Amino acid sequence: MSKATGTREVGFDELAVLKLLALDGARRGEVKVSCGDLADRLDASNQTASRRLQALEESELVERDLVNDGQWVAITDTGERTLEREYEDYRRIFEDAGELDLAGTVTSGMGEGRHYISLPGYMRQFEAKLGYEPYLGTLNVELDQESQRARSALEAMDGVRIEGWEDEERTYGPATCYPAAVENDDGKTFSPVHVIVPDRTHHDESQAELIAPEKLREELGLLDDDEVTIHVEEQ
Repeated sequence: MSKATGTREVGFDELAVLKLLALDGARRGEVKVSCGDLADRLDASNQTASRRLQALEESELVERDLVNDGQWVAITDTGERTLEREYEDYRRIFEDAGELDLAGTVTSGMGEGRHYISLPGYMRQFEAKLGYEPYLGTLNVELDQESQRARSALEAMDGVRIEGWEDEERTYGPATCYPAAVENDDGKTFSPVHVIVPDRTHHDESQAELIAPEKLREELGLLDDDEVTIHVEEQ
């Protein structure tokens, strides 16, 4: 079994190496790595240790600088996100987390949400699978630092799959919707809400995009920069 990250797939053996590198400090910057030392810790051959490092580099999880007496290795942003996803998997195992709280501030989106939500290939699925016709627009939330790290836990939760479709002009990609409720700074909560995560999106992992049957800004009295908490629940 393997996980797709970067330009190729890495397996659990490579992820074990990534964890060791992080424990050595490679998440914070370059660390000196010897294949011999790494091989001893993995109970593997030098060649195996070298291959696993190469695989991590080809997957863009680490960057390496080879020198005469070893190599300097640093974990990339992609590698850090991979470790965060592993962490969230284990957190859910040991904490039995059935929900996830994400905090952030309301921000203006790029105006694309209204257009895409209104498309019939999506709208039919929203009504059938979510049980409501979404308001034509999304609420965009800029997540705080802690929630940006925790956001990767969404991938381990069960969501509602919205399939891709196509018309005569173009193909539209799939997305996953995660059931949630939104709470404003005064403690007022609105549901049902869904965090919508397109398979391909212009937003980075610092943002969450929400859909609901009503305009959330009006229902919760929200303005840009207002603080909200998104309570994501297991499907």
